Amino acid sequence: MGLLQAGLLVALLAVVHEPFGDYMARAYTAETDWRVEKVVYRLVGVNSSTRQRWTSYATGVLAFSLVSIALLYAVQRLQPLLPLNFGRSSVPPSMAFNTAVSFATNTNWQSYVPEEVLGHGVQMAGLTVQNFLSAAVGMAVAVALVRGFACNGTGRIGNVWVDITRGCTRILLPISVVAAIVLVALGAAMSLAPGIEVTGLDGQARTIATAPIASQEVIKELGTNGGGVLNANAAHPLSNPGGASNLLEIFLLLVIPVSLTRTFGTMVGDRRQGHALVAVMATLWAAMLAVTWWAETHPNGPAALAAGVALEGKEARFGIDASVLWAVSTTGTSTGAVNAMHDSFTGLGGGTVLLNMLIGEIAPGGVGAGLYGILVLAVIAVFLAGLMVGRTPEYLGKKLGRREVTAAALSVLTMPTAVLLGTGLAMALPSTGHALNNTGAHGLSEVIYAFASAGNNNGSAFAGLTATSPFFQTALGVVMLMGRFVPILAVLMLAGSVAQQQRVPATAGTLPTTGPLFAGLLGGTVVLFAALTFLPALALGPIAEALA
Repeated sequence: MGLLQAGLLVALLAVVHEPFGDYMARAYTAETDWRVEKVVYRLVGVNSSTRQRWTSYATGVLAFSLVSIALLYAVQRLQPLLPLNFGRSSVPPSMAFNTAVSFATNTNWQSYVPEEVLGHGVQMAGLTVQNFLSAAVGMAVAVALVRGFACNGTGRIGNVWVDITRGCTRILLPISVVAAIVLVALGAAMSLAPGIEVTGLDGQARTIATAPIASQEVIKELGTNGGGVLNANAAHPLSNPGGASNLLEIFLLLVIPVSLTRTFGTMVGDRRQGHALVAVMATLWAAMLAVTWWAETHPNGPAALAAGVALEGKEARFGIDASVLWAVSTTGTSTGAVNAMHDSFTGLGGGTVLLNMLIGEIAPGGVGAGLYGILVLAVIAVFLAGLMVGRTPEYLGKKLGRREVTAAALSVLTMPTAVLLGTGLAMALPSTGHALNNTGAHGLSEVIYAFASAGNNNGSAFAGLTATSPFFQTALGVVMLMGRFVPILAVLMLAGSVAQQQRVPATAGTLPTTGPLFAGLLGGTVVLFAALTFLPALALGPIAEALA
């Protein structure tokens, strides 16, 4: 059954890969603007025909994100003044800061129970808006890097305001409207009421929280956001009613990252380049899926051994197969949505989904972030190949010198620095022990997972860590900011640097970047990077637990 679900998912992604990827390429390269886009440009005073250098583009990304954080923080603090607040009070300052940073960075980490803390006004006007905008920012940065490799000495990488607007109007909004209707038809809830009264089997009346769930559930997955309206996230039957909706939601969280590889190949004029990237993504995703499946069906521990499989923490409607398929897909992207409790996975299974984040979330990665992440690693791989043969490395006809490699190195080293420093600081504090539900190797895994989730802008949690203290609220918020904006600045610097170069023709000494050799080199670089960086920490956490 699990193989059938995975096969159907892969088939659906393969069907839409070419047409959707080419559509996104046209969306970002079209010379004409839609009427609604022209209205937006007039309102914000943007000349859509202007093309920016990387410094102006980066300034726009940072300014837009800073304003997004400030507005979302204000919306939470002013919740009692908003409609549909249902009497809920202002969100505490540290929690409001953490949440504002989380949603504006496409992390969507939640350290609170949504249906108890937030009313529909904040959910719709604040969080849902950021689900669209933060996803559009990530896609814009990826497209800017692709333009840098595609252009020929212009130094211009596009217009950030146009790219963000088109990401929303031409890609995210149309798909979200259609998918939300489908999700409602499958049984997802869509209501402005705070809850519905139901009678349990014991005859007692209870109130089940509800919200405009379907519309927010769709962009939660499509934009690789992950933050749920309900605390149970995608394990809740009002968010994810059954097997069909489960498969649809996994498809939504994978479709843009996978199809962007086709967009990349189309925009640089060589679609084989995109094929090489998607092959690496697919191989890593399949390997993680196979290992996690095996781990969850061959558990250790007395309770799991008695049951025959690791059923603890998994929704009975989905079982092992659909839970693992979701877990690997959500940690392979920057989604963070969950339909099972990752804290209850086996040592090896939990370690695998943790590793899925620690390799940089490029299998296939978040919307935009996955593409620019794997392109940065491709630059590193080509640089390493150049060192081995003693020649200046080239990628897509652009020379990779000190400036380009420095930008790539800065991008890939930021996340490990933030994750390991944050984990080390947390473990050094006596208060962290009181925040853990487990001791020993599993407790360490919970802390590593929290900072890995924040540093990779994933947002999922092992859920065994109580992260509501001011320290964790602030520390995780800072790690989210580092994990999002330092790599973005490095990627845009790389884009600007290669955009200034004239493309050079390939020679007999040029490393081909379209075949199995390069795909193997790139995959090996990804694995080697993660192994060298995180193996000591993993050995003390999930590996030690798996071997116990």
